[in-house]
This record gives sequence, C-alpha cells and structure tokens, in this order.
Amino acid sequence: MDYHSPYFFGYVIGFTHLLGIIAAIHALLTVRTAQGSIAWAMPLIFIPYLSLIPYLVFGRSSFDGYIKARRQANREMRNAIVDLNWRPWIEEAVAARHSPAYESLRAMPKLGRVPCLANNEVRLLINGEATFAAIFEAIGRAKQAVLVQFFIIHDDDLGRRLQALLLEKAAEGVSVHVLYDRIGSHALPASYIEKLRSGGVQIKAFATRSGWLNRFQINFRNHRKIVVVDGETGFVGGHNVGDEYLGLKPPLAPWRDTHVAVVGPVVACLQESFAEDWFWATRELPPLILPESYPEDGVLCQFLASGPADPQETCSLFFVEAIHAATERVWITTPYFIPDEAVSAALLLAVLRGVDVRILLPSRPDHYVVYAASSLFAFEAVRAGVRIFRYKPGFLHQKVVLVDNEITAIGSANMDNRSFRLNFELMLLTVDENFARQVEQMLNADFALAHEVSLEESKETHHLQQLGMRIARLISPIL
Repeated sequence: MDYHSPYFFGYVIGFTHLLGIIAAIHALLTVRTAQGSIAWAMPLIFIPYLSLIPYLVFGRSSFDGYIKARRQANREMRNAIVDLNWRPWIEEAVAARHSPAYESLRAMPKLGRVPCLANNEVRLLINGEATFAAIFEAIGRAKQAVLVQFFIIHDDDLGRRLQALLLEKAAEGVSVHVLYDRIGSHALPASYIEKLRSGGVQIKAFATRSGWLNRFQINFRNHRKIVVVDGETGFVGGHNVGDEYLGLKPPLAPWRDTHVAVVGPVVACLQESFAEDWFWATRELPPLILPESYPEDGVLCQFLASGPADPQETCSLFFVEAIHAATERVWITTPYFIPDEAVSAALLLAVLRGVDVRILLPSRPDHYVVYAASSLFAFEAVRAGVRIFRYKPGFLHQKVVLVDNEITAIGSANMDNRSFRLNFELMLLTVDENFARQVEQMLNADFALAHEVSLEESKETHHLQQLGMRIARLISPIL
C-alpha cells in the first residue's frame, strides 16, 4: 500500500470517524447521565482524532460487565460471612428510630443499606498530624488484625513510617491487610509493595478489571479511606498517605483535611465495606472481628458506602437528601464543586426556604480544569443566594457536611460527578448535638480564614476567564 497516497489518508480519516461514531453510540448507551453522554458523543462524532483516546481512558464509564461482576462478588462475599453472625445490630438500631433529627433523613435507612447504629464514640481529627498520630497509635496497640485502605499511598516519609509500623505488627503475629487503588497509587514503587509482602503483610491493588484495554480504564476508582484495628477502632475521612497530607509540600501547603475516629457498632460496617473491596481483589475474606462489648452510650452513626455498582446513585442522592433535610443551615466543604442538576436544585430550594447555605472551597487549584469548572458553578451558586467561601491558607481537601444542629457527615466523597457516579466512596453520618457543635466550631475557624465570594466578584470575571470556565463546564460531566 502506498502510504503517501492521498487515498490512504482519506481511508484513515474515514476509519477514524467511523470509530468515533461507534464510540459515540457506546457513550449514548452506557454513560449514566444525558449531560455526560452529550459531552462525550459530540466530540467523538466531530473531532474523533482528539477524543477517541481520552474516551478510552476516561470514558466507558458504565460498562455493564463490570457492574454485574462487582454485584456478584458482593453477593458472594455476604454469603461467605453469614456463618460469622456478622450483623448484630438490631438492638442498637432501635435507638436510632427515636431521633427526630435522623427521622428528617427519611431516605437514609434504605439509601445506606445498613441501619443507623447507636452507642458509638466519635472523635474529630483535624489535619494530618492529629489524624496519623491517632492512626499510628491505634495500629501500635493492635493485637489481632489491622485493615488499611487508601486511595493514595506514597513512598515518602509518611508512607515509610506506615510501612515500618505495619511490618512491625506483622512480625508480632498481627494479621495485616492493605488495599490501595492501582490508579491513585500509580507512583508507588514495586519495591515498597514487595517489602511489605516479604514481611508478612497481605497487600493488594484495587483494579477495575483485568485485560489489556482495562489497563487504561481510570473510572471506578476506589477513593475510600478506611483503617480498622482489632474490629474495635475505625478511621474514615479525607486523608491519604503522603507527606502532602501533613502539609509538607508546597505550593498547596498547608493542607487542610479532616478525619474521624470511631469506636462502637458502626465499626462493623467499616469492616464489611473493606471486606467487599478485598473480596473483589482477592476472592478471599479478610479477618472480621466483633468486639465482646460496645460503649454503653454514645452517638448515632450510619455508614454510607457508595459506588458505581449500586442500584441507585447513592452518593448524589445522599447530598440531595441531606440538603433537603436542612431547616436552619447546611454547611458543606469540598475541594471540587461540580454539582449535578439534582444537587444544584436542592441547594436553590434550601436558599428559597431561608436555610443558611454555605459552601467552603479551596482558593488554590490542584487540577486547573476542574477548578475552572468549579468556579463557574460557584459563581452561579452565589447568584442563586448560596454563600461561597474560598479557603485562603492552603489547599482545602476535607469533605464535611453539617446540617442544622445535630447531623454531620465526614468521609471521602466530593461534590462532583466522579464521586457521584464513578468512584467508590464512603461517608460517616453522625447524629449528635455535641459532636455537631465540634464540627461547627471547626468550620467557623475555617470560614474565618476564608474569603467570601461576592455577587460583584461573580460579575467582574474577565471575558477570557469566563470562556475558559465555560469550556471547562462543557466537559464537567466527564471530569
């Protein structure tokens, strides 16, 4: 074949457009939202030379085969733990029914798929030093089992401190299981993993599926952060394992993040979530432990795990339900603010009801396209009456929700399409006035260090910036 012939280039162009049309049809059939389908289909049809490779990497976001396989694995895992008498939550769940605040979240019992449990102790962990001091101290006391799951683990000072501690516990005979996300931890060297494995630590990567094409599939990432020690103490929140989470890496330092330590019946839910992900990666169960006793009194907690294999869009619906439940205030902190139509409508309705709606965002970008799209949504929210704040000292990564005077939620979920529909996420919902007051004090301290975006500021954006933000918004359904 004459590769210099004009016919050859015509064939290449025609074949590329044919592939683009096929991919566009695939997007229309598989992407969960109409906006996401259009965001992929249009460039695939008209500029397939630029969009086919990104679609291979970022798209194919809802292929049925993976979802069916994941659901089947979850059923197998639950069948495997039946003999463990794993759900001893009936007595604890009864107390939750007598909470007027929890009853305002009418969809939560079915949305969460596990009951709201009483008699938990929760502790707020503000920023990295407090978080990892608490996690390392708990692991150091471990006698039976340590379960560790993070989206990102770095081979830096903090990562090596964790590695050394886990090797120490494994040498003592403690069963140590580590799960990391293959894409989130793409920079983690094989030597780090092999050292843990050689020292007796069970360590696995969470991957979507096997196969050559799926090496490029970066959706369905496991964004959860869970640590459980001896089935008694659990940790969830926004931190990953890396020096930046201690605020040691400019230009995003100081890093602002929040975690929660919890003791009580809800820790069983954290273990079950870890077990689902571990079973997917290994087809084996990790050690699951039920303590002999729980605190006699304490906080109502509900664990909310969400992911792309859910029968409904659990994460997005959680934000909608929490916002609709607010009668006085709803304060939300998130690093990425790209709400879907349902969440945007819920925020607007809350403003119209007279609710104090505040959203705290970072003032520094870590992903420029996401930041541009987020800025446009933020300006629109300001014009709708939502109070938007930009945290000034450093990068804000925490994911916190405060509703009225009792309800809080802290975890890994951002307010964007990736968390709503593509990632595995978790949130720990708490119903307690004293704990909500601590969260309020923490957020008030954050607001004091933030700049409130004014209505005039939203109108004074340069035309070139507006164009950039609108282009970013066009692709926001696939970010």
